[in-house]
Formats: sequence, structure tokens, C-alpha cells
Amino acid sequence: MSVKLPDQFTLEAISDAFGFNLSPEELAEYEPAVAASLAAYARIDEYADELLPVKYPRASVGYRPVGDQNPGNGWAWKCSIPGADEGPLAGRTIGIKDNVLVAGIPMLNGSPIMEGYVPREDATVVTRLLDAGAHIIGKTAVPAFCFDGGGCTGYPEPQPENPYKAGYMAGSSSNGSAVVVMKGEADMALGGDQGGSIRMPGSWSGCYGLKPTKGLVPYTGIFPIERTLDHTGPMARSAEDCALMLQVIAGADGLDPRQYDVRTEDYMAALGEDLSGLRIGLLREGFGIPDMSEADVDEAVRQAAAVLEKAGASVSEVSVPMHADGLVLWSAIATEGATDLMVAGDAFGTNAGGHYSTDLVDFFGRARRARGQDFSQTVKATVLAGHYMSTRYHRRYYAKAQNLGRRLRREYDAALQGVDLLVMPTTAMKAMPKPADRSLATVLASALGNLYNTAPFDVTGHPAMNVPAGVSDGLPVGMMLVGRHWEDATVLKAAHAFQAKTGT
Repeated sequence: MSVKLPDQFTLEAISDAFGFNLSPEELAEYEPAVAASLAAYARIDEYADELLPVKYPRASVGYRPVGDQNPGNGWAWKCSIPGADEGPLAGRTIGIKDNVLVAGIPMLNGSPIMEGYVPREDATVVTRLLDAGAHIIGKTAVPAFCFDGGGCTGYPEPQPENPYKAGYMAGSSSNGSAVVVMKGEADMALGGDQGGSIRMPGSWSGCYGLKPTKGLVPYTGIFPIERTLDHTGPMARSAEDCALMLQVIAGADGLDPRQYDVRTEDYMAALGEDLSGLRIGLLREGFGIPDMSEADVDEAVRQAAAVLEKAGASVSEVSVPMHADGLVLWSAIATEGATDLMVAGDAFGTNAGGHYSTDLVDFFGRARRARGQDFSQTVKATVLAGHYMSTRYHRRYYAKAQNLGRRLRREYDAALQGVDLLVMPTTAMKAMPKPADRSLATVLASALGNLYNTAPFDVTGHPAMNVPAGVSDGLPVGMMLVGRHWEDATVLKAAHAFQAKTGT
């Protein structure tokens, strides 16, 4: 492409937007100065771009499955990409969340705005899975731009169905990943988590899902929402498979600005059934949440903690009063941060090192301007609020929420000095019915009503995992285990011990 120079009328509009109040005579002076500064872009156009590697051929670029080809509506696209002949994941099938770049495979990210986009790169996690011998068999369905905790805004219809009860949501935004795992369509799946989107579908659909420590797994080549909240991690029918998948995808790649001083462990070696000496803290503020908590959910999680106690752990109650405001902090960060990065920043924004997927930036930048009316209700509501707060209050509240997020992290860290893991319900309630109408109030309640316990740990970056704790009224209940930074192995060990004791 070539850069077209702005005329004086364009510069006048920019001047007015920033309050420069340049006169026509001044604009005439600036026009050649701007043209001179843009001359450098022609030289940039002469270079080939830097691309993430594509190491494995696509055996089949596949198709969009419909009807009986798509049990539970968990797939956005079916394909076949065999990985290495040998490795820890040899013979295992994997679903990849449809906000992750897989070269040659269409990516919708749950929105008609992205129709026609086909990536030319493989995300770092995709290459690592293939290097380990995995067979990628499809992209899993997501709600619109993954900005939905319930699962009612995705495209195309029909959207993922709760694997336990028809007519109920599967949890989002990694709902398709949860469904293909629980339907036995894939052995494991990759999920993403900015407000709980690995753990919430794990809770509502009954699978294991780990949001790793912030930065443990590279986010390179994945459509972001907000850099300080972005996480990606494993989902499976067992804690052991989550550990195996994490073993493969964890570690720095040198391309993700979210990663700093990354520390990995041997997650498989850490698994065991004896929890002697492990200290469990039931987080008081995670239970009995007014107007949210269901009594059977709270009781099931307390009973699950008793199972951990029988495995050798000690259980006590701890309190982090600021947990009650964790969702408030997350909301301020996500509302303004997602508006600036995910939408106004054309998915990647500026002012960060690392890899930029330029074809995605270019496609989405053009598509969102041409098809802004096709954004979901959740995205539109977020942008309206986020842009207002950023322009009216000059990002003050975003900045303060980020500062208070560090205080919240210190509060959790203090509690985790006295115990090794925090325990609470993943979601305060069981899966909700699919909304009967699509009014804005109904959709927002369905999409954003289950983040209370999950979202704070996206702000603080602690590893947090959903563990299926039982079934009540025909629907799963999720227990969340939260550990210290970089101690994901402890979380996985406790989850594995629970599963060994209960056979879930």
C-alpha cells in the first residue's frame, strides 16, 4: 500500500479535533511539514513484514459445520492440522478458540464484522501445540469479540448450548471450547480469559479450565481485549490434561509485552493425590454475595473443600474485604481499556513492543469503520461508556483503577501468606437460561452477570482454575482455586487431587 498525503481540509479537521485552532494560513504552513514527516512511510512499505511462523501444512482448511455436524454448536469452523509425529500431545485433538490466529483458517471472533478475514500467521500457542504433536481439528465458537460472559451475542446462530441442559447458556467467552470438550468432540481446547472467560464456561458447562498466572502463556497472535487483562490457557475434562497442555504452551516467546520475568514449572510432575500440608482458605467474600449467590452453589463448594480436607489439606476461612470491589476495578479498566485498544486501537493499539499482526489490524480497522452498526450490544454499550469516561474525565478513573488493582493484588498476596490456595465458587450461580428477548437490559444482564468472583483475578493476575464441584438441579457447580503468582502447579495439584477423590 502507499500512504496518501492529507490535504488542508483533512488537517483542519484534525486541528479542530485536538483544539489547535490553526488558521488557514497556519494550516498552509503545516501541510508540507506533515508531508515531509510522512515520507518515511514509503520506505517502510518497501520492506517485507515480519510474520509469525507457519510450520505445519494444513491437511484441510475445512468448513463451517452446521446441524448434526456441530453437536452443541461448539464449533465455529472445522479443519485438520496435524502436528509433529511425536510429542507429549501426540494423538490428542485440540480445539482453538476463534479469537486465535491460525493461518489459512477463517476467524470470525463471533462477529459478522470479521467475515472474510483469514489469518496468515499461527499464534505462538498454536505452533507450540503443533510442535508437541497435537492435532488441531477446529476453531471453537465465541460471542462477539469475546465480550460476553454468558454466551448470547455470538455470530452466527445457533450459539453454543449448555451440554447439561438445553435452553441454557454454556458460559462465555470460551463457551465453544467448553462445549466441544464436554461433548467429546475434542480432547482439549484453548480458551481465553479477560474477565473469567475460561473459568465461567468451565463452571457452567462442567469442565476444568485454568487461567494461568498473568504472562505465563504468551498471548502473541491472539485478538486482544485489554493488555493488562488478557490471558489464555487450557480447558479439558481433567486437571491432568490441563497440566499437560500448560506444560506445552507456557513460557516466554520474546514477542508478547504482557510477559515479564516468566517462571515455569514441571506441571505434570507436581500432580499428586496427597495434599498433606496444603492450606486452603475459604474466601468469605466469595460466598453469600447479595442478590447473586445461590445457596446450593455455596454449599456444593464448601462440600468440595471438605473433599480437599480429606485429601490431607487443612481448611480455614480467610477474608479479603477488597474482593467485594474487585469487579468495580475490573469494570473501569475493561470499559476504557477495551474501548481504546480493542476498538479505537484497531485491536493492537500503540505504545507496546512485541509482535503486531498487521493483516488483522488492517482488516479489522477497515471493517469496524464500515460495519460499526454490526458490533454487538455489549461492545456498543462498552464503547459508549468507555469513550465518554476517557474524554470527559481524561482516563483518570482508568488510571486510578489500575493503581487500586495493585492494592487488591497485595491484599490477596497477604491472604496467600497464611494459606496456599483461596477457594470460592467460580460463579455465584449456576448456568442461566438463554435470554427470552434481546432487549439491551436482558442481554447485558445475561452477558455480564457472572463475573463477580472471576474478574478480580484478571486484574491481579493470580492463577485461578475452575474445578467441577458437583451438579445441582441438573446443572454443574464450579469451585475456583486461586494460587500465588507463578504457582500454577499448586493449583493444578489440588484440582487433580480433588478429581482423583471424586472421580468427576
